[in-house]
Amino acid sequence: MSSTSNSQAGSLADYNKFRDFLHKASGILLGDNKQYLVSSRLRKIMAESNIATLSELVERMQKNSQPGLREAVIDAMTTNETLWFRDVHPFRILEEKLIPEFAGPQQNQPIRIWSAACSTGQEPYSIAMVVEEYRKKKLGLFRSPVSIVATDISSRVLATAKEGEYEMLAIGRGLSEERKRNFFTKTPHDTWVVKPELRRMVEFRALNLLDSYALLGKFEIIFCRNVLIYFSADLKKDILKRMHAALKPGGYLILGASESLNGLPDKYEMVQCNPGIIYRAK
Repeated sequence: MSSTSNSQAGSLADYNKFRDFLHKASGILLGDNKQYLVSSRLRKIMAESNIATLSELVERMQKNSQPGLREAVIDAMTTNETLWFRDVHPFRILEEKLIPEFAGPQQNQPIRIWSAACSTGQEPYSIAMVVEEYRKKKLGLFRSPVSIVATDISSRVLATAKEGEYEMLAIGRGLSEERKRNFFTKTPHDTWVVKPELRRMVEFRALNLLDSYALLGKFEIIFCRNVLIYFSADLKKDILKRMHAALKPGGYLILGASESLNGLPDKYEMVQCNPGIIYRAK
């Protein structure tokens, strides 16, 4: 075998070793030809740590010889692309169907919503905006307290989400001028900060979706969008079963536009919302 072939075999072995590590640590399942993606996302971390190969990187993480390395790598490999009111339909369904169902005139029970894989906070704050807009429309008739638990595996994006401060480029992605005026305050250095009344509705917590959800409590609504596509079929099924256990009977699961719930007919029933599909917990 030539030296080039040896090199290619070695780099493929390194990549597979890293892929196995990432899958066990976070549930993220990389495809067969994602070496470039891994290289581009980890290049800076590896250079700063003087690490030459993915195999060496995995060994250091397994030995835990460098504090913060494992978290930095998972942060880098977690896709954090997000925007305000992403896909639109889930937020329309929340306003037109779900809030009215749980917050009728005779009801004042707390409504708990979980935003899983919340990234830098755009989804949970978008949910909070919908709730506040609905409350104002109802002129005091909507008395149910609403709390939103937002989780992510990445400590870095959670720190940004908790700050609730965004640059103009991030603010402009999906947010109307009216909502910007109503729910944000401009700072002297040209950033925008989420107003306190919105921030009080959201509690951010670190959570790996592979871990237990028991400490989160029970929810009326779970948003789990654009994250299950990164998991294997078995892990996806396991997560969906455990999310069912975290929903109150009759509660709702909202998936991403490109995701579907195949199987589990004993756990969920599909609800057509025209447009949009959500799933009710049996």
